[in-house]
Amino acid sequence: MTPSDRATIHYRDEVVRKLIHLCSLSIPVIYYFITRNEAIIILSIFTFIALLIDLSRLFFPGFGKIFLLFFGFLLRKHELDNNKKNLNGATYVLISALICVLLFPKIIFVTAFSILIISDSLAALIGRKFGRHKFLSKSLEGTLAFFLSGSVVVLLSPKIEDTLIEFLIGISAFWLTDSDGFKMLTMGIGRFFSGNMIRHILACKHACFNFSFRNSFSF
Repeated sequence: MTPSDRATIHYRDEVVRKLIHLCSLSIPVIYYFITRNEAIIILSIFTFIALLIDLSRLFFPGFGKIFLLFFGFLLRKHELDNNKKNLNGATYVLISALICVLLFPKIIFVTAFSILIISDSLAALIGRKFGRHKFLSKSLEGTLAFFLSGSVVVLLSPKIEDTLIEFLIGISAFWLTDSDGFKMLTMGIGRFFSGNMIRHILACKHACFNFSFRNSFSF
């Protein structure tokens, strides 16, 4: 997603969109207290419902008009493009969550997905509202918001050994994830395969790569 695309909706609507995005934090929180199989079942149901609604919006004009009447103000320009038939961000989050639960250990998913939800939301809101200084292709203010919030998430998230080195490895991993080179790579792969879904999955993997290596997990 480009900065210009992010600015295609009003900032007030962006806040509402990010508040809805923050509701996705319930995914890693609930998953922490239930089994992997239960999480897969629940996410499969919600993902199916989201896909059904989103595909109905794209391919059935009557339903699409009703959907846009209530939720159209939250959609970005690329999500409204009838020619490209893009799914909306919420659907991609559910698909990504389901695939990541299938692929990664629970402790990795909880930390990485929490960073994805919290830090991405804060970086977007603060960067767009208060961003005054350019840092690479983003704003310095938004980047700092991502780093600081991500550090708090790593600090508070469940750990295996709860040591300082584990905390530092977790921070270094998500800092690497937010680099411009990484984003260009994942966005390129994402466009080739299926956009946001692949980007979310790769973000989840790379955000915790070093952390997982520390604890002898392999991908």
